[in-house]
Amino acid sequence: MRIKTSVSLSEELLKTIDTRFKKYHRSRSDFIEAAVKAFIAQIIRDEQNARDIEIINQHADFLNREAMDVLEYQVHL
Repeated sequence: MRIKTSVSLSEELLKTIDTRFKKYHRSRSDFIEAAVKAFIAQIIRDEQNARDIEIINQHADFLNREAMDVLEYQVHL
């Protein structure tokens, strides 16, 4: 379901949206919705990446020891 809302954007931004999106024959609303969805998707990816980095950092000492063990094993082959 689509809900009508009102937002304030600069005249320059609206001109850019109209110019760029006109060739796709889609509305401002379509463009803004797609842009917001892409922005939210990027925020979600950034949050997941931050959680992943935190997990890696929490286990960095163990992971580094494992990596060194593997390297030592390969040297002796």
